[in-house]
Amino acid sequence: MEWHQLEYFKTVAQLQHFTRAAEALTISQPALSRSIARLEDELGIPLFERQGKKVVLSRYGQIFLKHVDRAMQEIIQGKQAIQDLLNPDHGTIPLAFLHSLGTHFIPDLLSKFRQQYPLVKFKLYQNATNTLMDQLASGEIDLCFSAPIVTRERVEWAPLFTEELFVAVPTGHPLAGQQTIDLSQIANEPIITFKPRYGLRIITDQLFDQAGFKPAITFEGEEIMTVAGLVEAKLGVAIIPRIAGLEQANLSFLQIRKPLCHRTIGIAWISQRYLPPAAVKFRDFVIQAFQPASQSFLVLPG
Repeated sequence: MEWHQLEYFKTVAQLQHFTRAAEALTISQPALSRSIARLEDELGIPLFERQGKKVVLSRYGQIFLKHVDRAMQEIIQGKQAIQDLLNPDHGTIPLAFLHSLGTHFIPDLLSKFRQQYPLVKFKLYQNATNTLMDQLASGEIDLCFSAPIVTRERVEWAPLFTEELFVAVPTGHPLAGQQTIDLSQIANEPIITFKPRYGLRIITDQLFDQAGFKPAITFEGEEIMTVAGLVEAKLGVAIIPRIAGLEQANLSFLQIRKPLCHRTIGIAWISQRYLPPAAVKFRDFVIQAFQPASQSFLVLPG
């Protein structure tokens, strides 16, 4: 069994037509047919069934295709791994992060890293926490910045920093003159929060439950700046971190005495999955930058 036979088999399976597959592979149709026939002889089973002018995978062919896909992907990754080892200061890192980190945190971090490794490139994604974990599990990204509130099997996570969450109210609000409050004091307020798959929504739902009330949600946003803008417009109150960019907003940020309100941000990757050298360098650079907060790695349970 040879590599080109597997490529030929996969192409015929995708196009369901020998002539079109031969054209796509730039070989003659008889040569393609002979190669598939030899593969079938070696396996001892028919891989395709004819349906008019089309061919479709047999029951055996469907099973074999799944293994061929995995095997070819492993070989491609192996070749890439070798190339990465030969060029450790090159490469592209697929990196994802929470929307709230995109204003200053990510740009500043990437800028500092690129000063040391100018040839490394990044492919960036912004998403909700659950989506970040899905991307990480599927292999679409190598690393992500998130909070460890959604668990996935084999996710390894290094904490970087913890930020306090505040109740944000518009200037002139009856609570605006107070420095600290109990979360239960906003039980009757209209609440502006985040969409259900977002990390801050998961955290705030847990906090409302701890405070013993069900919030009256009036709007669900995706970004902190949008939520803050709606609070500033006196459409409700929100629980958000006091991030850069909100200094000039007409808002009061009230510390929460009870329950404890904060979120921890960390960098996550998949345990025992190959990480290209560039991604390893970036991960280690980030962890080192936030020492001593990130003294240890946590493997989150699935």
